[in-house]
Amino acid sequence: MTIVPEINTHLTVGSTAPDFEAEAAFGERIDLKDYHGKLLLLSFFRNGACALCNLRVHQLIEKYPTYHARGLEMVAVFESPRSSILEYVGKQDAPFPIIADPTAALYQLYGVEVSEEKVNATMADPFGQQRIQEAAEHGFRLTPEPGSNFYRMPADFLIGRDGKIVEAFYSDLVGQHLAFEVIEHHLCG
Repeated sequence: MTIVPEINTHLTVGSTAPDFEAEAAFGERIDLKDYHGKLLLLSFFRNGACALCNLRVHQLIEKYPTYHARGLEMVAVFESPRSSILEYVGKQDAPFPIIADPTAALYQLYGVEVSEEKVNATMADPFGQQRIQEAAEHGFRLTPEPGSNFYRMPADFLIGRDGKIVEAFYSDLVGQHLAFEVIEHHLCG
């Protein structure tokens, strides 16, 4: 994996998306430069076994045909080894690349935080409980992943055709992501 300078703060709308190269879990080479000229949703998830993350991947898979037809590319990043992605997320057969980033290099590059306080708040919050139930209804159970960073928080970046960030979303609760309505606002035709 090749990355450029580390970012230690949250990225903001209008800033240039930090460049990187990585290998996706199924072997594709991902170079952020290849997405210039396209609208890209870059989503950072927790770990491959995370039920709430798998629920969001499921939702993205459902929306992918429509979103892709309207000009949106997607790339997902998990702070897990490739084996975990294949065991959990890979079962969903996502039509977009999924990057295994067990060292969290891309998370650091994009300023994606770790927060024990926010993860604990999710478990106590009605939103979190609702999301956990919804995940279970879709077959995604709360499953601990040994060695994973349990306190990682999700984040989403919508990167414009010019390589600038048009939406930066850092979640306050696990299971929170950039709203589909916000993504749809940026889609072509």
